[in-house]
Amino acid sequence: MARQKPLIIDWKPERGSAVPLAEQIVQYMCRQVSSGVWPIGSRLPSQRAMAEGFGVNRSTVIAAIEELTDYGIVEGMHGAGTRIVSNTWSLMLPGAPDWADYVSSGFFKANNDTIQAINRLEFAPNIVRLGTGEIDPRLFPRDMWRRVLGEAAEEIGSLGYPDPAGLPALREAIAAHMRSTGIDCNASQILVTSGALQALQMISVSLLSAGSTVFAEAPSYIKSLQVFQSAGMHLEGVDMDDSGIAVDRLAPMAERHRGGEAVLYTIPTNHNPTGVTMDERRRRELIECCVAHRLPVIEDGAYQDLYFDDEKPMPLKAMDETGMVIYLGSASKALAPGLRIGWIVAPEPIVQRLADVKMQMDYGASTLSQWVFTRFLTSGLYDEYLGSLTDELRRRRDGALDVLERLFGAGAAGSGSGSGSGSGSGERVTAHWNTPKGGFYIWLTFDRPMPMGKLFQKAVEAGVLLNPGDIYDFEGDNSLRLSYAYTTPEEFESAAATLARLAAEL
Repeated sequence: MARQKPLIIDWKPERGSAVPLAEQIVQYMCRQVSSGVWPIGSRLPSQRAMAEGFGVNRSTVIAAIEELTDYGIVEGMHGAGTRIVSNTWSLMLPGAPDWADYVSSGFFKANNDTIQAINRLEFAPNIVRLGTGEIDPRLFPRDMWRRVLGEAAEEIGSLGYPDPAGLPALREAIAAHMRSTGIDCNASQILVTSGALQALQMISVSLLSAGSTVFAEAPSYIKSLQVFQSAGMHLEGVDMDDSGIAVDRLAPMAERHRGGEAVLYTIPTNHNPTGVTMDERRRRELIECCVAHRLPVIEDGAYQDLYFDDEKPMPLKAMDETGMVIYLGSASKALAPGLRIGWIVAPEPIVQRLADVKMQMDYGASTLSQWVFTRFLTSGLYDEYLGSLTDELRRRRDGALDVLERLFGAGAAGSGSGSGSGSGSGERVTAHWNTPKGGFYIWLTFDRPMPMGKLFQKAVEAGVLLNPGDIYDFEGDNSLRLSYAYTTPEEFESAAATLARLAAEL
């Protein structure tokens, strides 16, 4: 095969500029990569040829190439010169804002009234949480925790500040866990965070610029938060279907931002709030679309371990050949939200940048929590627990679907839609919903317009806490996020009957 010709340099830095020559070269090369003029795999000229092309000393070129290498944008290939290896996340590192600039700026926006009410009422006594994103506390594996915490008391000699990137043993254990899902990574590509939400906060303030566009499924969990909006970013919803995010809708939206400040946030497995799992064909179409439009991806895998149908789907990150996908994982959904342990899988330069950000935020995640999760992973207890948990979630899902069919459906097995009646009103209440293959959620949509604000308030008065769909969507959707994870089948049935009655009255 003929050796690929090197790129042509037809630009020179400004010698009278206040910006150092090497930095001008870095910025120029980043623009060339970002715009697509220099695609991934392109070979750079020799250092001597670049020095001549730029009209600078070779030492200046060497300094620029070293900086680009540190960012993960270029890489020296043995016997093949230096090549472009990344055109997405790594481009966001040069000139990235310093977290210290944000610490005292007070940029967090308030959640809307409904979300604030939900956050308060989740701790109220005698209320049934029919839409909450948490596992029933009664499923907490007490015996496993007694064993692990007993070992901690015996083995931990001190609790000093940890490595901001995470305990080495935990990073190794998470990397091994990720490899079991198909993601080829090592410990240096893992950053431990204080929950997956902190990972999003760090990305929003250290990799993305104010004014950036964040694409997300419509509806999306991220719409219920102010993480990106508080950092001055714009959210734009992309329609979904039964296979996941609609790639044919995303493609023209991404094209408008081609090479610009835009990223995709997606939850492809056990989507929150709809419960949809993206099929493999759609995942590959999505990766191809994002590669073609150079659209970086944040893959939220918080529910990846809670898939209980047939074979688990492969994460998007496992299909990523260009380093464009940042993967977020979490121990909160499966094991314990109070553990506050999440993680990021990303190219090493991104991990190093975010580790510096985390150091400035909290000096690293809790050492005790990290030690505990390490032991769960390395002892096999986590996999053992997941087996029993997913069996129970499947049982609760099946019970919830039966209840919804009786209350809102036509009674045809597997129809998932139809007519039913709310007790005591004579009015027929119909709805349709999905059948999730894992996770916590069923997305129920009423077939007739429903005053969701009134339904929410009436349900609270009746002792049932709902999660209206419009807190996740980009417009009103006449839907509810229902969870079968927090309640027993009997509790779900009682609360759903109350919901049917109130919906009929309204």
